[in-house]
Amino acid sequence: MEKFLYFVGIDISKATLDFAVVIANKVLFHFHSSNDKDGIETFVKHLKAACPESNLHNSLYCMEHTGIYNNHLLNYLNSKKANVWVEHPVNIKESLGMIRGKNDKVDAKRIAFYAYKNRDEVRLWLPKREVIQKLDRLTATRNRLIKVRKILQSPLTDSQDFITKKDHDDARRACKKTMDSLKKDVQNIEKLIKEVIQSDIYLKELFEFIESVKGIGPTIAAEILISTNEFKDITDPKKFACHSGVVPFENQSGKYKGRSRTSNKANKQLKALLHNGAMSAIQHSPELREYYLRKTAEGKNQMLVINNVCNKLIHRVFACVREKRKYEDSFSLLVA
Repeated sequence: MEKFLYFVGIDISKATLDFAVVIANKVLFHFHSSNDKDGIETFVKHLKAACPESNLHNSLYCMEHTGIYNNHLLNYLNSKKANVWVEHPVNIKESLGMIRGKNDKVDAKRIAFYAYKNRDEVRLWLPKREVIQKLDRLTATRNRLIKVRKILQSPLTDSQDFITKKDHDDARRACKKTMDSLKKDVQNIEKLIKEVIQSDIYLKELFEFIESVKGIGPTIAAEILISTNEFKDITDPKKFACHSGVVPFENQSGKYKGRSRTSNKANKQLKALLHNGAMSAIQHSPELREYYLRKTAEGKNQMLVINNVCNKLIHRVFACVREKRKYEDSFSLLVA
């Protein structure tokens, strides 16, 4: 386990960075800079001047995950081989208890104290391979295009039975070129995603293992690869199921026993994709269709059964990756 003396909490925004340096649970100083290489280098010089004993080995840089706004800082720190901890914002927020008010300076201090108090549980950040980062950017673009297309399509579908045919046709014609262009753009993005996966031997092999499971299509397979970082960050199917929001948790206290529910703190994009995959699997996998019909006939809640199917798909995917083989549907062979 690394032994750190200096804990640097960093609050990140699009234009600025706020640094707070903590040692032995005391704030040494706060520093404000621009969110670029010059601003970061200025802070590093200031830290060295204020704390001559600080270096890359005894300092821990902690920050929340804020998407692309982290990039300048992460690229710089990674090039210097610094110790970096990128934490989910919810974990930091919930560790603080009741708080009143906030600003960038205060948030930087809170992140630094979080790193200090949880120093025994630090999870050092490692950059993802460039091919995974590229795949992540492409899938994010695809999701945005689909979202825009849905925003245009939903009113057209919903209004069909409530306005005259002429008005409905006029509305469809007004959006036709845009809808056609969006459809073409989505197809082009999907083609690029496929090319990226096929261009990397290891990624291609993983993709084939994942997609061999009935119900798991190319879109879900790509999201699984990104979410697990090629199964490096998440290696346990149970943890991935929790991350995806398909695991019900108990809700009881004393004599009260409520219904088990899935957590709202999950990757909702992945959860929606897995739900669609489960519905597809129920249609095309005899084993899962038989399971679904049997459980619903017993009176089990439909959504609970679908979540169970999602869990089965996740465990199958992880088993295939772990054993480095494609999924074999032995149930179908027995039925035949």
